[in-house]
Amino acid sequence: MATTAPATGAREGSTDTPGAPMTHRQIMEALSGLLLGMFVAILSSTIVSNALPQIISDLGGGQSAYTWVVTAALLSMTATTPLWGKLADLFSKKLLVQIALIIYVAGSVVAGLSQNTGMLIACRVVQGIGVGGLTALSQIILAAMIAPRERGRYSGYLGAVFAVATVGGPLLGGVITDTDWLGWRWCFYVGVPFAIIALLVLQKTLKLPVVKREVKVDWAGAFFISAAVSLLLVWVTFAGDKYDWMSWQTAVMVGGSIVLGAIFVLVESKAAEPIIPLRLFRNRTIALASTASLFVGVAMFAGTVFFSQYFQLARNESPTMSGVLTIPMIGGLFVSSTVSGMIITKTGRWKAWLVSGGALAAGGLGLLGTIRYDTAYWHIAIFMAVLGLGLGMMMQNLVLCTQNQVAPADLGAASSVVTFFRSLGGAIGVSALGAVMAHRVTDYVKDGLAELGPKAAAAMGQGGGGGIPDMDKLPAPIRTVMESAYGHGVGDVFLYSAPFALLAFLVTLFIKEVALKSNTVKADDEQAVKA
Repeated sequence: MATTAPATGAREGSTDTPGAPMTHRQIMEALSGLLLGMFVAILSSTIVSNALPQIISDLGGGQSAYTWVVTAALLSMTATTPLWGKLADLFSKKLLVQIALIIYVAGSVVAGLSQNTGMLIACRVVQGIGVGGLTALSQIILAAMIAPRERGRYSGYLGAVFAVATVGGPLLGGVITDTDWLGWRWCFYVGVPFAIIALLVLQKTLKLPVVKREVKVDWAGAFFISAAVSLLLVWVTFAGDKYDWMSWQTAVMVGGSIVLGAIFVLVESKAAEPIIPLRLFRNRTIALASTASLFVGVAMFAGTVFFSQYFQLARNESPTMSGVLTIPMIGGLFVSSTVSGMIITKTGRWKAWLVSGGALAAGGLGLLGTIRYDTAYWHIAIFMAVLGLGLGMMMQNLVLCTQNQVAPADLGAASSVVTFFRSLGGAIGVSALGAVMAHRVTDYVKDGLAELGPKAAAAMGQGGGGGIPDMDKLPAPIRTVMESAYGHGVGDVFLYSAPFALLAFLVTLFIKEVALKSNTVKADDEQAVKA
């Protein structure tokens, strides 16, 4: 193809002559390993979703462990994303993305050997660190090579990879779990070959000159933001279960998280190379895009995490079929992310997509809030497609409009800030919604058993223990109660998620549209972001 895209300039743009434009073929060669790495990152998050009920059952965990297997990876991903972004502004992006892949491989191999939920959660933390690097650096390297106006097209490719990995992960995880001679442990091993191939391809195709300058990494900032987020998530997970929402534990944890957050802001205001430059938030677009990403994260991860429980526990589907049945949501995400990326590249306009995406995501979640265990599947399929269309329009384009506002020196930090808030929203959302679901399911089970009579309650008590139930081993009346409880509980989770998507929609209304640049930001414009 003769299509060309401007390079980003002498420092990061070209594989040959500094400042020379890269052809479409050169860009795709350079992105091939990056897209594969992105595929591995998303695969690691989604491949376990349909296997989790079986994993938690085998390892003897309950709903809290189920939630934390997901949250642990999101937490470490969230906490380290700004650090990866800042390191990308200081060190070789190629080396960093390779390090992230190695960390991911190490975490995956050990996760497959887990003997209990505690060990698995610890390994998921390691995986999350690697995935945080891969997701943040993919956006940053893309922006380093391609001008904003052309970036919509290639961001669409990232969105397409996201969609394929999101639909392929649950399907692959389900097949692996249902295959007797493999088992769920291979859900962690299967991504390793992809990661190794990505390492080799990146070594050959990704050529970004390294800018050598004195650097000082803000380790204090990284520590305090990690501590603040971690403490908040621990509180959200256990409040209402281990202790009351209004208790001294709540006061200590929430107060401690606020104090740690305040210390983080103080540290960042004085750091020579802050992990999150506070001046970025003086730019209205960046501040609003970060806020919208926080709310989008809740909606996105609610959709991917709780569907597996719905289809397996409320509708008694196999892990494989659970993946197949979520295809409408992924299809919507795939179509909207690729189509919006192509049209944005042609027109340079992006705000209409953000606003429409927010409205569709809120509507989709609201509709999903009406589902029960016996809701007709074609209704659910339409609701999922609407949610997928909305998410696909928002995720990549929030990063895109942010990157359009900053100078090259802040590209990594600004890109990772948006990703950070999206991951933070997902981590808090999964923790809080997981806790809410556990309580709602318990209440619905009690109500259902009360209707069946004392004998049913006594039988359920003997086989209880708070774990994920094996529906096939339950008597028919009790099984119906459990399926109804999980169907209603997941519906409640989607209903509680809808207001967050609505908030994301409202925030995007206030983002001022600035047409995407057809060339990259000059170094002379570096002060523009401070305005």
